[in-house]
Amino acid sequence: MQKTGRKGRTLARRLYISRILGLTLGLVLVSAALHPLEPAPWVWGFMLFNGLLWPHLSYWWARHCRAPYHAEHLNLLIDALLGGFWVAAMQFNPLPAAVTLAMMAMNNVSIGGLRFLLIGAMAQAVGIVVGEMIFPLTSVPMTSPAQLYACLPLLCLYPMALGWFCYRQAYALGRQKRELLALSRTDSLTGLLNHGAWKDRLNEEFQRCLRYPKDGAARGAIALIDIDHFKAINDTYGHVAGDIVLRQLGKMLKQNLRTADVAGRYGGDEFCVILPDLTLYNAVQAMDGLRERFATLSYEQNPALKVSLSIGLAAFNPDYGDATHWLNDADQALYEAKTGGRNRVTCYRNRQVLEESVISL
Repeated sequence: MQKTGRKGRTLARRLYISRILGLTLGLVLVSAALHPLEPAPWVWGFMLFNGLLWPHLSYWWARHCRAPYHAEHLNLLIDALLGGFWVAAMQFNPLPAAVTLAMMAMNNVSIGGLRFLLIGAMAQAVGIVVGEMIFPLTSVPMTSPAQLYACLPLLCLYPMALGWFCYRQAYALGRQKRELLALSRTDSLTGLLNHGAWKDRLNEEFQRCLRYPKDGAARGAIALIDIDHFKAINDTYGHVAGDIVLRQLGKMLKQNLRTADVAGRYGGDEFCVILPDLTLYNAVQAMDGLRERFATLSYEQNPALKVSLSIGLAAFNPDYGDATHWLNDADQALYEAKTGGRNRVTCYRNRQVLEESVISL
């Protein structure tokens, strides 16, 4: 209910400005068309009310109504009904009548599509019938030059204003869509890429590496990082402490990696990093430096807490059939690091363990 109310108030604010502009310009048009017909004083008074007071009254009502969205749609139907009324009052003067009906139809279709266009057309028809009952048609007047010029402001300025409002709305929706897409690809706890987004980037990196010759021109590695004994941390210090550790690792990855590196949270206490254009030796140096710095962190809430990392590395191999094989090798290296004593970096390459870099505190 609150969401619908906010949506309705936003719609009311947007239409308030366009209604002021449209009805003010429409007042000029209708006045020029009615003046030769010498209408009664009450017609002039009602015309001034519709053109100058109704925009503010309708906005006030929509803002204070319990269902502003529905109230604003009713306001639009009242606009359409009054538009039909003035068409009949102008004795169907061709150009003013056509401009009035067309501008209102354009407004209705921009707000509610074909359905609301048809509903608005029905409201206009009702307004014409009411107008015909009050102003019986005697003859259709010809559009004078003065009436033609009175139509031009509404014909030119109102579509520009409506187009601007539609552009602003489309821009805002596009920005929200991009923000939602970013959120859907981001781990909420650490701010890193989530599992699916990181796997997408891994496939992109794999395809990029394949485009290079097999002579070693393409260099790169991926790392899988596991927080040692993370379950014991949760059991001993609580899940809040575990979340703090996860956020600290995410923060350290952001601060210590290169701009080209891609870090993500693979799941649970496991993180992943793509290291483009690095030899395995340089990747070991980078990950071992990260491991050492993370091991020195202190936690104000739990001074006794010390956390270490196990890291598995795999260099790109042009013989891989797909990115999954690359990831499996990194996972195998991580398994070697954990079974080999934890708190270490282990490398895996060409589907065989060729070297192991073990640096313990």
